[in-house]
Parts: sequence; C-alpha cells; structure tokens
Amino acid sequence: MKERKKVIIMGAGGRDFHNFNIYFKNNPDFEVVAFTQTQIPEIEGRIYPKELAGDLYPEGIPLYSEKELFKLIKEKEVSLVVFSYSDVDYRYVMERAETAISAGASFMLLGPKETMLESKKPVIAICAVRTGAGKSPLTRKICEILRKKNINFCVVRHPMAYGDFKRQKIQKFQKMEDLDYYEATIEEREEYEPHIKMGNTVFAGVDYEGILKKAEEEFSLIVWDGGNNDFPFFKPNLLFVVCDPLRVGDEINYHPGSALFQMADVLCISKVSSAKKEQLKILKDNIKKYNKNAKLILGDLVPKLKEEIEIKRGKKAVVVEDGPTTTHGGMAYGIGYLYAQKLGLKIVEPRKYAYGIYKKIYKEYPHLKYIIPAIGYRENQIYDLKRTLERAEVDYIISATPINLNRVIKIDKPIIHIEYYFQEKTKKLEKILDAFLKSSNLS
Repeated sequence: MKERKKVIIMGAGGRDFHNFNIYFKNNPDFEVVAFTQTQIPEIEGRIYPKELAGDLYPEGIPLYSEKELFKLIKEKEVSLVVFSYSDVDYRYVMERAETAISAGASFMLLGPKETMLESKKPVIAICAVRTGAGKSPLTRKICEILRKKNINFCVVRHPMAYGDFKRQKIQKFQKMEDLDYYEATIEEREEYEPHIKMGNTVFAGVDYEGILKKAEEEFSLIVWDGGNNDFPFFKPNLLFVVCDPLRVGDEINYHPGSALFQMADVLCISKVSSAKKEQLKILKDNIKKYNKNAKLILGDLVPKLKEEIEIKRGKKAVVVEDGPTTTHGGMAYGIGYLYAQKLGLKIVEPRKYAYGIYKKIYKEYPHLKYIIPAIGYRENQIYDLKRTLERAEVDYIISATPINLNRVIKIDKPIIHIEYYFQEKTKKLEKILDAFLKSSNLS
C-alpha cells in the first residue's frame, strides 16, 4: 500500500477547513496530521472532529498554534504544508513558506479551480482586497436592490468556525434567536445581525457542500458574502471586489486580495470622499494595469446614529471598532473614531483599561492606540470586553460594530451605536445587477 503524504494545513478557522473538506478529506494520497491556527485569539487546542473529518480520520485532526509549525513538521515528518488563510502581505506568506522549507517540507497554495464549488443557481460574490474595505455595506446594498426586485435569494457567508464544529456544520439564520441558538460570537453577530434585520436568510458553517445543497433547494440566487480578502468558496457568475483607497497599494501586495483584484468583474472603490486625490490616482492606475476590463463603481461609507440621542460635546468617550478590521486588518481606527471626533467628544486612549485577553491584544497589535477592537469569540473574551468597557473612565462608549452590543453586554454606561451604509456615487450598480438578472433569467 502506498504511504500517505503527511500534511499540515495552516489556517484561521475558515478557509483551512474548506480546503480540507474539498481537497484532502477523502483523498487516500494524503494524511492531514494537524491544522495550525492564527489571527483568532485562543482558537488552538481543539480537535476537528471525526464526524466532519471522515472515515480516513477516526480520531479527528488536532489544532495547534501556528507558532509550533517548525516543530510539528519535524516531529510528524510532514512533507507538505498548505497555506489556507487570508489578508496577509506577500512577505508574510513567504516567511511561512521559508519556515516550512527550512523544516524540510514543501509549501502549497490551493486556488479557485481546486476549491470553488459550482452551483446550479446563479451566484453573485462580494469580496474585498483587504478586510475593512467596505465589503459588508456593499453586500447589504446589493441585497437591498435584490429585495426591491423581489428576487428569491439567500446570503451565504464566508465561515467563522470558532465554536462547536459539529453544531456549526450547517447553520441557517433567519431570526435573532438563531444567533443565540448557535451561540454566535461577536464577529459572527456583526455579519449576520444586519442581514437578519433586513429579512435575509443567511447560511454559514463548516460544510459548504452541504450548505450549497440547502441553499439551492430553497433559493433562486445565492449571494456570497466574503470574509477577510479571501476568494469565494462558490464559483461566482458575477464577482464584485471592493478596494480601499485609504490603504492604496494593498490591492497588489496582499494575499489573496491581489488575485481577487485581477479576477473581478466589477471593482468598487469605497471611501472615495475620505481619500486623497493622489491615493485615488494610484488605485485607478493599478486598475488600468491589472484589470482594465473590470467595470468600475465608486462609493462612500456613510455613518449614521442608530438612535436619536443627545450627545454633549467635550465629554469623554472610548471607541469600539470592528475586530478583524483593526487587528489583522491593520487599521488603527475606523468610522467610529472619525464619527466620535465629528461629535466633538474627547477620545480616551483605552489601553490602560485593558482587561484579560485585551492586555495580550494590545501587545500583539501595538498600532491600536485609540480604539477597542470588538473581540468576542468565546464567553471569557466577551467578559473581558465587558470588563474593559466597565473600567473605562468615560461618559460614552461609541460603538461602530454592526451589532447592538447591548444584546451581549450589559454595563452602566451609554453605548452609542453607529451604522454605516454604502452610498454609490456612480449610479451604475443597479444597472449592472439588472443586466446580470436578465442574463440569468431572473428578471
């Protein structure tokens, strides 16, 4: 019998499991001996269960910290390392490649042909060159247009598999209670809650072949709601990719967003009014160089208070921003910080109030000087966020996460929620969607 090649899959609780399921799960030529994990606090130390791993893995597959990669390659006699996560620059990827090679293994990136599932129904995918570029607001705008046209669609969200893998195999969200049922993390709630409020059905989980079958049974059109700057798990018939002019250059320097930048049918430049002319020029020049045939739309992310509330200028505040955008996404602040400035509030640096996991986060991400990232993958982390906010000596908490923090955290300080919307400047989006729906026999 031919000896199976031993493999480690490097990941962050999403693309890694999909790559395993599609490429390695039932492949007798390979034996995946470990997943390594990064980006997500305290995610390692678990098991990808036998119920999901399949007959070739009766004991399941252990998850380790990525810091152990070199040692694991040596100890487990690994011959292939598969890099399976996103939103990292080219140097970062090659540093991991060199680690694998120095330990004796080969290094691999799996692409769309090997990992994209083909749907029987039309698929619109919305992705981005970096996390925090404005993908979610554009996704919600597209869903708003589709609802107005009475299109029978669902949203399938890129995975955030941080909890019980078996319970998360195939998830369906239609009402707020579903968030509690599946014990959704803060990051998951940020993505699902706005869709639920709009009346959209959202699928997510671990088994995307199973998810695709469920979606196809009930809906005529699938909207892929991407995560980080990863490419879709389903082959899109229309691919939107959002570019961030405030991080100009990242569209050609980050993996795999650079590939998406070149693959896109429609490129969307967000945050146009916040960008400098020089930034927009560089981005447009890169579009001409790398994807001149893509349609181009321009837009802004417009903030708005969720509730009417009197805010007194000059009062002290801390700002809570989207977690992934400001941690591994690299942004020092977001719309919440800018809007707090607009409101005339005195923004307090929150680092001195850090509690629990937040002390580690501020050490790991020293660029986070002015904001608190919304981290809440486990109950202890939600508690640490709650304690950090309670310890803050301020009058207001400004929250620019897409969820209502009051649903998961109860404190005695007012939490002021800011929503933000995609506002198009070019007036092309609906025409692009109309042409696609007509060609798909859905109009």
